[in-house]
Formats: sequence, C-alpha cells, structure tokens
Amino acid sequence: MQLRNWPKLRRFHNRMREALIGPQTLAFLPALTLGAYWYGGEGLLLFFALGFPAAFAVGGLFSGTGPAWSEARDRETSLALRSNAERAISEILASESTTGKTTAALALELDDFDDLERQYGARAASMILKQTGERLRGALRDTDILARLDGPRFAIALGPVHRADLETMIAISSRLQASIGEPFSVDATRVFVTASIGFSTAGQAGTRSGATLLECAEYALVAALSAGPSSVRGYSREMKHADRNREALRREVSGALDAGQIVPWFQPQVSTDTGEITGFEALARWDHPERGLVLPGDFLPAIEELGLQQRLCEVMVGRALAALRQWERAGFRVPAVSVNFSSAELADPKLCEWIRWELDRYDFTPDRLCVEILEDVIADSDDDVIVCNIQALAEMGFKVDLDDFGTGHAAIASIRRFSVNRIKIDRSFITRVDRDREQQNMVAAILTMAERLEIDTLAEGVETIGELAILAQLGCGHVQGFSVARPMPLEDSENWMLQHRAKLPEPPKVGRRTG
Repeated sequence: MQLRNWPKLRRFHNRMREALIGPQTLAFLPALTLGAYWYGGEGLLLFFALGFPAAFAVGGLFSGTGPAWSEARDRETSLALRSNAERAISEILASESTTGKTTAALALELDDFDDLERQYGARAASMILKQTGERLRGALRDTDILARLDGPRFAIALGPVHRADLETMIAISSRLQASIGEPFSVDATRVFVTASIGFSTAGQAGTRSGATLLECAEYALVAALSAGPSSVRGYSREMKHADRNREALRREVSGALDAGQIVPWFQPQVSTDTGEITGFEALARWDHPERGLVLPGDFLPAIEELGLQQRLCEVMVGRALAALRQWERAGFRVPAVSVNFSSAELADPKLCEWIRWELDRYDFTPDRLCVEILEDVIADSDDDVIVCNIQALAEMGFKVDLDDFGTGHAAIASIRRFSVNRIKIDRSFITRVDRDREQQNMVAAILTMAERLEIDTLAEGVETIGELAILAQLGCGHVQGFSVARPMPLEDSENWMLQHRAKLPEPPKVGRRTG
C-alpha cells in the first residue's frame, strides 16, 4: 500500500467509524434490520447479518485501536516498525493546515554496538536493546511513536506539536541521550552506553512525506556517528550529497593510496605522572583534493573490502617513521609512534623483514615503533603465521600494545605469551570513571592486574579533565583522548608540542654548594 494514500485511508476510517457507531446508526439499526427482512426477505437479512460485522472489522472497531495492520511490532523489542512511524508522520503533515500542528523525525543509534555485543555476547546485547526501547518510551510522550529500525537503531516520530524548531529538537535529543546514559546491568556489571542522534523537521527536509522525513533524519544520524560518540546533528541538504559522495569515495580509494592522499594524523599520548609526551598514535585520514578531510569511517570499510589493508599499513608505518625523524630534527624527543596492525598485515610471512628494512631506512631502533594489535587478534588467532610474527616482533625489540583491552577475551596467558608491553584500556571502561564507583572498581582491577604482570597501561578515549584526574589517582600510566588533544596533521604537531611543553611545570633546580 503506497504511503501517499495513508492520510486518505485514515480519513476514510474515521468517517466510517463515526457512521457505524454514531447514535443515529445505532438507534435505527433494529428498524433497518426489520426493513431489510420485510423488503428483501432472508437473503437481504443474511447480507445485513454478515455485512455489519465485516464493516466493523474493516473499520477496526472491534479492537478500538484502528486497523489491525497498523499494529505490527518488532519481535525483539515489541516496538513499532518503520512503516508505523512513516505513516504517523505523513498523517500529521497532511493535517497540518487544519490543526496548525507539525512533527519531526529523529533517528537514534547506540554507539559502538558491535563492540558491546562482542564483549558481552548476543544475549546481553539483546537485553540492552529491549531496555533501551523501554527507556526511550519513558522519555517520550504518549503521542510520540517509537519504532525499531535495523540493528541498534531506533526512530521517533514526534507527535503533533505547535513548533518543532532547532531548540526543541536539541532539548528532545538531550533528554533521550540522558535516558540511555544511566548504566545497564549486565551479569552484575554496570555497562555504560551512549547514543548518537540525527533529526529532521519538515522545514529542513522540504517534504510532506513521512518516509522522506525519516530518511533525512538517518542522513543526519550518519553525520552524527562520523563526528564521534554522543553526537547530535540536524539534517541539511548537503548530507544527502555526502552519502552519495561516500559511494564515489569507495571507487577512488585505491588511487588515493597510490597518490599519497591517505596520510596519518597524530594523537598524543602523555604520562599521567609527569605530563610529558610518551608517544603519538598514527590514525589514517584521507586528504581528498576536492572534498577535503575524509574520516576513516567513510573509507576504511572500502580498504578492507578491496584487500588494501597491507598497502595502507605500509603507508602508515613509512610516514610515521618519517614524522619521528622530522620531530627529532626540530628538537622534539618523542619516544615512540604507534601504528595499528590488523590480522591481514600480521598474516604476511614477510612482515618482520619489511619492518626491519623500514627501520634501517630511517636509522631507528625497534623500540621507537609500537605495534598496536586488537585484543581479538590475540584472543581468537589460530593462524601460526600471525602468532610467529607477533612473537618475532617482540623479540626484535618492538613494543606491542594490546588495543581495546576489555572488549575481547584475551587470557592472561596470551598476554604473557605475546610479550605485550602495554594494554590500552577501552573507552567503554573510561566513560564516567570519575562519577561512577563501579567503573572505578573495574579500572582499578585492570590496573592491579597489569601492575602484577609488570605491564604498562594507557587509557584511551579520555574526554574530560575529571576522567584524566581519577585515572592518574588510580595509577594508570598514560592517557590519550580529547582531554589531551584531538588527532592532528603532522604540520600542526610541532606547534602543539611547543604549547604543551610550556604548560608543564619547571623541574626543580638543584643549586651548587658554595664554599
């Protein structure tokens, strides 16, 4: 059934309801039945006997809640479906000229849900989805429609309102995020979840269609997800073009690698004890000549699909070592630079030989390059080549960081087996660590384990000064995140290091004895 016919069907349903259960009809129903029998005999009487119940059923009058096909529900969360939200929006927009009320669409997605499902399992993830639906329902009005979309994504069709402006939409988005912000209980563990939101009003989208308005909200959600966790974005027409651009980028990514357009940006890591810079992590960014900066979420999936991870790794390592050389020539001492290695690169039998050649080319010792490996690679790997490569890199003197620690299932024996130098505590453990006691206990337990194993620690995704302060008190060795600095291009890094150096306290001076 086409969406554009929905308002007409709804008006037909309402008129039919009024006609069938109105007092005039009910008052004359006995007379109508008797007249049917008098003039038409048993045939017409039978028609009335079957026709009225059928008309009531079509009008949805037996249930009192409307047509039966409007009650379809998502099996996992028992929420309405996309079509319900689209129809509700279309109906409100169609009646706006008479009611003076409008609506808006919001699309909400739980951040990093794949990591959450991998860490806690499908059953826990399903439970969080159900509870998310319940919390969102509690934060909305009875007239608002909450629907489940794909995966960890939800849609909200705002019930009739006199005004749906930017201020109103931001306030609603904040209320929805706050409802999800309270911790979930998963197997006696408190789990914090964040959500990103995109929204669109009829004025922003320039449409009277519920399907189109919700689609625009999803375009805004994509932009919010690209901006980082807990982001909120309103729709603009450029977002639809950006989605089309992503498809075009997929076709260009191979040439971009060869042309040197994909380069590392650098995010600093600092000591919680001294504040000194202890390293930089190299993060891939695409400096597109026409579209400007392209974030990794828009091109890394294409890199993986095309099998270009090894080529990307070569670019990142080469440019990271070149950055180290440039910093040294400028008088900055950066102990090490970190580069992420996926299972595809680690499965290359010639990996160690190639990295050794790169180090010789720049005249660096192995300890200046930190090899970051996801916890899942160590936990799940049964590839002998990967195992041998990691062990060989450690024996050669390369530092090995275990990335996203806590999201996989790496055993302590595996950590020792692969000679891990440092574990990077995942952002999910860091969020609100300054305000939540159970988060502090979890981080403290990880730090205690690392101390007993004589392994260094780094907290990633540290976004607030409060989080940084409590991590320092708990004994975490290093931090990385927006509270320190965002990733930056190489040309900005020296100026940042100068400013950071100026903030550090002067070391105490020891005076000479006289006489």
